[in-house]
Amino acid sequence: MGMSFKKTNGNGSPEKRRKLVESTATFGLILICVALVAPFASPGDNAFVSGFKWVYAAGALIFTVARVVNANDPEDSLKMRRLRRMEFWAGVAFVAGAAFWFYQEGHLSEYAGILAVMRDTIMFTLAGALIQIIASWMIVSCGKKESRK
Repeated sequence: MGMSFKKTNGNGSPEKRRKLVESTATFGLILICVALVAPFASPGDNAFVSGFKWVYAAGALIFTVARVVNANDPEDSLKMRRLRRMEFWAGVAFVAGAAFWFYQEGHLSEYAGILAVMRDTIMFTLAGALIQIIASWMIVSCGKKESRK
């Protein structure tokens, strides 16, 4: 007559931990979006735009750290755990985009223009977003299939 309890490592239930991780990752994505949109508000002011590389980098790091935290339920399938790990690679793409923003700004002249500076950042952001979208769709699909069983 033993009772089974889910292992939570003192961090609360897996559902609560997952909600916290998802909220943190969403906050990171919002920072990334703000940093990417801000240069279009004042494209000629390089000093204004320069500060947003830090906002982008902070968002990329917050997103990536949120994806490193293990928010898997011990009962999740191997496929679901792998899909959640795939989301981490979106964070790696965002961090690479932040690194390129810092690199390009330091190596291109101040007359290059913001789009030349942000070219690689935009490409890595799009790659990260594509990975995140695909992983999200697959996680929802896998979750529906597993809940039917």
